[in-house]
Order: sequence, then C-alpha cells, then structure tokens
Amino acid sequence: MSRRPQLFTHGLSSLSQATSASDAQSPAEQRDDAKRKFLMAMRPLPTQHYWNVYFDRQSKDQKSDDGEYNVELEQLGSQIESVQDFWRYNNNTPVDQIKMRESIYLFKQGFKPVWEDRRNINGGSWTFRVPKSVGPDFWTRVQMLAIGEELQGVLDENDQLCGVGLSVRFNSHLITIWHRDSSKQKSVDAILACVLQDLPEELRPKPDNYFYKRHRDHAGFKAPPGLQAVLDSRNDSEDSPVTAANQPLVTVEPPSAQ
Repeated sequence: MSRRPQLFTHGLSSLSQATSASDAQSPAEQRDDAKRKFLMAMRPLPTQHYWNVYFDRQSKDQKSDDGEYNVELEQLGSQIESVQDFWRYNNNTPVDQIKMRESIYLFKQGFKPVWEDRRNINGGSWTFRVPKSVGPDFWTRVQMLAIGEELQGVLDENDQLCGVGLSVRFNSHLITIWHRDSSKQKSVDAILACVLQDLPEELRPKPDNYFYKRHRDHAGFKAPPGLQAVLDSRNDSEDSPVTAANQPLVTVEPPSAQ
C-alpha cells in the first residue's frame, strides 16, 4: 500500500477569522462547514472502503482487436483511505472548472465508472440534474453519503454501491449514484429516499429533474461479447413469470360431487 500523504492543517482558518464569512451562510451551511473543519483537524479517520477518483474527457470509446470493451479514464491523485484524504481531494478539486461534457467520479476500489464493466453490467444509477449554482454543494453531499457508507447502508443486503459521478452539461450538473444490481427495487427506492432526506430545501431538485435507469438501457450501451451471455440470462430471468420456489404453477381441481 502506498504511503498516505501527510496532512497539513496550518492553513485552516481560526474560528475568529471565519466569523465574517460564516455570517453570510445559512445555519445548515454553518453546521456543514463546522463539521468539515472538525473532521479535517482530527487524526486520520480511515474510511470503510478505499476509493479512487477518475476523470473522463468524453473521448470516444474504443474496442480492442479482440472485441473487448476499453475506455480511457484518468485516475487522479492517490487512493482515498481516510476522511482527511477525502477532504484534501474535495477541497482541491475545482468542480466549477470542469468543462462541458467532462466528468469526475468517486468509485470504490475494484469498480470503474463504465457501464459495460463486468461488475457494473447488471447495475443502474440515479441521475440528478441540478443547476450549476448548487452543483458543487450537491456533489459534496452525495460524496459524503457514499464514503460515509450511508448509501450502502440503505441498499438491499445483496447489493453494493459502486460509486458516484458528476458530469457537466450546458447549464447543469448531472450527478449520478451507481449500484450493482438494478433488479433490487429496495435499493432503487432507498437510494432516492436517502439523498432527498439529506438535502436542505434549497438544494432539493424537482421530481422531473431526477430519474433512474439501468445501464443496459442507455442508447450507448454495448456489452462486450464475453458478457453478452450474462445479460441474456439476466433478461430471461427477469422476463419470466415469478412463482413460489420457481416451480411451475399447478392447478388443483375441486373434488367431484359424490
């Protein structure tokens, strides 16, 4: 494991220096700001999972000669292993400077932000379209729900959170939350409830500004040949009628009159 970078705290503002700035904040913003400063000043607090940050410039996807799916993603910085690592990355990543059609992702180790990746292929994601004016704050809160394991905690016990992403569009940010199994309706409903419950009123999007979609339902989705059979099997099981114990239905005739 690579050595964790040293945490520097000498640049943190004192409470007296921050008074004038905090006066312009709402009570909720002041609480969030105080929480962040408290966490940054603590000793390293390990996260339950390791996380990686990826950057995507929307380059065209390519396929190798053997037909396998490839995508070019740039991994930013070192692996996130603690709360302090997260705030160091988050506070030094200017979301407002990400260009049109570019994306940034915070994903668990072992997962990549690619629909066709073997561990994502049966998954889906919620997408929230938010104004750029509130996008960075919304993005920070969603990332906190991810690394704090709050999103994982509401999922079906057989499901996993993969990661979260932010993509820049003309006048909005698209913020996505990916999980591994789109067939788990409990997970789908719980992710939305968890996000909306955490947001203050001024950040909460209107119902027509968020939606859920399976990865394989996107127009650009193309399963690699080696995984197409997995999808076909999954589609067959979801389309077939569900019966108790997966047994054929049996019709029992009433007894004839004696």
